[in-house]
Amino acid sequence: MRAAVLHEHNAPLIIEELELLPLAADEIRVEVTASGVCHSDVMVASGGVPFPLPLILGHEGAGRVLEVGAGVVDLRPGDHVVAAFTPVCGRCFFCVRGQTNLCTFGQELGMVPKGVLADGREVAALTNLGTFADVLTAHRSSLVKVETDLPDEQLALLGCGVTTGVGAALNTANVTAGSTVVVIGCGGVGLSVIQGARIAGAARIFAVDPVEMKRKSALDFGATDVIDPTTEDVIDVVKTATRGLGADFTFEVVGRAETLVQAFDAARPGGDVVLVGFAPVGAQVSLPILQMMVEEKSVRGSNFGSAQFLRDLPRLIALVEGGRLDVDSMISRRIRLDEVNDAFRAMDAGEVIRSVIV
Repeated sequence: MRAAVLHEHNAPLIIEELELLPLAADEIRVEVTASGVCHSDVMVASGGVPFPLPLILGHEGAGRVLEVGAGVVDLRPGDHVVAAFTPVCGRCFFCVRGQTNLCTFGQELGMVPKGVLADGREVAALTNLGTFADVLTAHRSSLVKVETDLPDEQLALLGCGVTTGVGAALNTANVTAGSTVVVIGCGGVGLSVIQGARIAGAARIFAVDPVEMKRKSALDFGATDVIDPTTEDVIDVVKTATRGLGADFTFEVVGRAETLVQAFDAARPGGDVVLVGFAPVGAQVSLPILQMMVEEKSVRGSNFGSAQFLRDLPRLIALVEGGRLDVDSMISRRIRLDEVNDAFRAMDAGEVIRSVIV
């Protein structure tokens, strides 16, 4: 197999050949036909979320089954699959309570070796997937079979970013028709939050981002207003537009303390503040306890869009097929595996919404 391997933080990924390990009974080998390049990959590569190295990166993927382990009975070679950011074991405390996005099976699995380097070292993969490769090996619980004519480059993004954003609006916050929404951070996940809010029928959607390209994209995906936080006061703009109240729902999609405080301040009394952004390990935030209590503001996290992936993936596919969810326009660049390091650079520079390896 050929894969992009992280050997040290803040250093380029190395594209190299690995020897595949034999399939376990509950594993599946997949030809990766498309993989999104997500900000979470950049966060891991920079050391913001530490993992043992070396590590195959990539966790947004789609492809075709090549081979199944002896214990896999419901998938066969040739089946079309999407890789899930979080596995769904169906048996843990959270899965049986309808919170499969919190499934603990991935933690139980630990760092499962996926291949062997030329020097004999074994290599694991991010979220036990490793979609920055031509072939991946995954546990059965991390793959969902699909039957659709949507291109794999779009299906790959449903494996994490789109589901995370749309789900934050539809599942976590349960955005209501006619409501006012603020989305801080308009990368791929933030634009998906905007689309989710539009699908839910929000009357006004404020998109906040310092990058002009992202603000323009936000308007294309359903935002009604855009705010440049480098030249405008976000809170003043939102409160002026809402007669001094603030927004019904605010979403922080950056992963920084200062933008979470901003989302809190932009919400109205009784409003909902949703943290979607992927913050570095150890990041802390300070919020006014008395104001939170008196104004009854709700602050909550959203992991993988609070998605029940087996339920929500078909729903999202139907929304794309019906023209209500635009995934194709989120793809800024289609690249080769060898160009993954430039995709990281382009993301950091604010040049793209999503690059997809095809």
